[in-house]
Amino acid sequence: MKKLLIVDDSNIIRSKIARCLGKYGLEIAGMASNGQEALAQFKATRCDLVTMDLTMPHMDGIECIRALREIDAHVRILVVSALADKATAILALKEGAQGFLCKPFTESDLTEAIGELISDDDND
Repeated sequence: MKKLLIVDDSNIIRSKIARCLGKYGLEIAGMASNGQEALAQFKATRCDLVTMDLTMPHMDGIECIRALREIDAHVRILVVSALADKATAILALKEGAQGFLCKPFTESDLTEAIGELISDDDND
């Protein structure tokens, strides 16, 4: 079973992602409200997948993606953000994220995006 770390400064969004993806058969290994918490939890749990918000206090998503990729180059990262501008999405992907999902999202948007990451992972 794949382990998931959910990173978002909104408790509502973290809960929504956990509910959707728990049903999808992923183990929710951790939840973090900012990049610093995310790094600490990632080091402890070594998750396979991460959902990453971009705008958070203390350490933003781009910085966190960079740091996660340094720890584990194979981690799969799905950015889930209300920042829908192309430049931000491109930067996140350039830093090592594999997917980008805009908020607000539906349950099917989320499971489809995660499904793509997992199937990409299986093809590596």
